Amino acid sequence: MKNISVVGAGTMGNGIAHVFAQNGFKVNLADISQAQLDKALSTISKNLDRQIAKGALSEEAKSFTLTNLTTTTSIVEGVKDAELVVEAATENLGLKLDIFRQLDQAAPADCILATNTSSISITAIAAATRRPELVIGMHFMNPVPVMKLVEIISGYTTKPEVTANIVELSKSLGKVACVVNDYPGFIANRILMPMVNEAVYSLYEGVAGVEEIDTVMKLGMAHPMGPLQLADFIGLDVCLSILNVLYKGFGNQKYAPCPLLVNMVAAGYKGMKSGEGFYKYSQGSKDLVVSKRFT
Repeated sequence: MKNISVVGAGTMGNGIAHVFAQNGFKVNLADISQAQLDKALSTISKNLDRQIAKGALSEEAKSFTLTNLTTTTSIVEGVKDAELVVEAATENLGLKLDIFRQLDQAAPADCILATNTSSISITAIAAATRRPELVIGMHFMNPVPVMKLVEIISGYTTKPEVTANIVELSKSLGKVACVVNDYPGFIANRILMPMVNEAVYSLYEGVAGVEEIDTVMKLGMAHPMGPLQLADFIGLDVCLSILNVLYKGFGNQKYAPCPLLVNMVAAGYKGMKSGEGFYKYSQGSKDLVVSKRFT
């Protein structure tokens, strides 16, 4: 397996393309927006430069990585020769189903179709294709070039040999693969999102402030960043979407999104991506400043 297609050139898509290309795979990165593709290539180049500055990569390795990358605004062209497609579009079921129908039509019959979804049912996505046994979840963590974990999710009809293949492929990228079954939120977000939601509830109910909540979790639980800062980093809209999947999937009140989180997303305060969430973000500044709404 040497020919990889990545569909979606956003934060996750460009990271996935980066890692495959750096490890010698030929990668075709597809997105409907040429501007997004240009931005993705710029991001990958800058991230490679960071690796060079740290002494973790040579200039030759950067050139090798970029040579392995091509881009296209056509999904059909992007996947016609693929042995594996990794879809990395927005966390929206309707959108993913539409993309997978297109992939099923355009990709070779024996091509494995993977999704980078962090919570949506692999079985539901697979059912939109004529090859459900070749559909699998390949959930990378952000930032992809840095984080070691890949959560591999087998759908109800995913063939065991497909799962084994993707596990070995993940290892060849220098990743640690963990195989889980297809239930809402899988493992990573089934455990993480209730913690994030509880942190938001603690703020909402006045138990403690933003800094206090994050400091307790960083210093008391040895987390690299607190849950509210992490929520901003992930995107509050993404957190809300995952919680809604959990709430709908299990019908359990413990997964109900905090009203504060719902309101923040509705108002456009989505965290780092929008410039403000629980913290305020200024371009070029690494200082962590609590939003004035919570001071």
